[in-house]
Amino acid sequence: MPSISRGCCLASPPEAVPGQPYRRKSGNKGKGNSGAFLRSRAALVLAGVFRGQSLTEALRERQQQVEERDRALLAELTYGVCREFFHLDATASLLFRQPMKAKDQDIRALVLVGLYQLLSTRIPAHAAIGETAGAARVLKKKWAVAVVNGILRRFQREREQLLVEVEKQGSAEVRYNQPGWLVDALFMAWPDQAENILNGLQLRPPFTLRVNLQRCSLSEYVSLLAAEGLPGRPVPGIASALLLEKPVAVNRLPGFAEGLVSVQDAGAQMAAFLLDAHSGTRVLDACAAPGGKTGHLLERTPDLDLTAMDVDEQRLQRVEENMRRLGFRPDLVVGDAADPRGGWSKGKYDRILVDAPCTATGVVRRHPDIKLLRRPADVDVLVQRQATILEAQWSLLKPGGRMLYATCSLLPRENDEQIDGFLMKHRDARAVMLATRRGIRTLHGLQLLPDTLETDGFYYALLEKKDV
Repeated sequence: MPSISRGCCLASPPEAVPGQPYRRKSGNKGKGNSGAFLRSRAALVLAGVFRGQSLTEALRERQQQVEERDRALLAELTYGVCREFFHLDATASLLFRQPMKAKDQDIRALVLVGLYQLLSTRIPAHAAIGETAGAARVLKKKWAVAVVNGILRRFQREREQLLVEVEKQGSAEVRYNQPGWLVDALFMAWPDQAENILNGLQLRPPFTLRVNLQRCSLSEYVSLLAAEGLPGRPVPGIASALLLEKPVAVNRLPGFAEGLVSVQDAGAQMAAFLLDAHSGTRVLDACAAPGGKTGHLLERTPDLDLTAMDVDEQRLQRVEENMRRLGFRPDLVVGDAADPRGGWSKGKYDRILVDAPCTATGVVRRHPDIKLLRRPADVDVLVQRQATILEAQWSLLKPGGRMLYATCSLLPRENDEQIDGFLMKHRDARAVMLATRRGIRTLHGLQLLPDTLETDGFYYALLEKKDV
């Protein structure tokens, strides 16, 4: 069973040069730097994803096995194959004489890596074919060297014919590079917007910054970026957000180490504004890792009495690292939002942020492995988990307090329908209208769609606890 996402906004490793084809640097020597070795690591990463491992985890395991200068290419190959998986897999199916056995999924992955290079990068064909075939030998499967070489060379010879044949199949999965169940669900939920959503999900994600407005205005930071040759522009309707034309390493961002700026999707930045926590109030960030929303809450109002809680101790360490860079010291607690126990659950909160575990269908372009890992049955499990968390957290909210429910999902069952069911059960709850220039107003909240390069897909609903 593929793993289910526990959070919505996991940080992705940087890709090589998102938005443009990759050209590999020359001069790699030795086993750790060889093209064949690098491609063998890419195959192992992808084979892990095929088994249900997240791309982030699988890539983290293998990145340390290659030279630092080659890690961008490793990320590009693995992210690229996941992003274009359904088209690549349909093409490969025309080339395989028979399906690969379960124990040879690394060879299947190698073929997809080879096809991705030939279709979507500027790597010379002879290098893409030769080094990808050679990777089979690194994987100790010498028999597969000729197989991979033959498949990729045949693709080169018959490229146009094969691509036409793939298109003739007329599959929605191939057309949109998304699983069929998700395509159907999006057309059901968003009939007028589905085409744009699905096209948007095929794009590379935007590279968006969050400026600490307590320390620097947006215009001032644009000037700092310009001085470094990094053009950026504001995102309309989101006061702290700047969109860079091209992604860069964080060490190139002025003031990053000092907490002047962070990398965070513009849609995710809306949470701190919508929760609107005032000075001195007691706030719980109930599913805090990796800490992007926690940091933004404190940037807006540094003197909050804020507790950041997460069920995963290792992920909570990420929150601590982010808070250290930003210069904040909230209470960090390991705990389950669905089962309040311990000191953090004593007393009541003025504001609660529930960044609920979800299908993450709104951030597929940032985490393209979701389209391979997620299954329709996961929706039922997550909807139940969300309902349990909402019930548990509502008991911790003061009368007159407000709870912001957030997901990075596009599916109404996790969003408006979830809130509708909650409101029907709670006479002491009311939905607060959200005043914002972004997104589509729903019955109870707000939906952002990933149909442009300005935000990912997020849902927000603000609930107020009445005195009854």
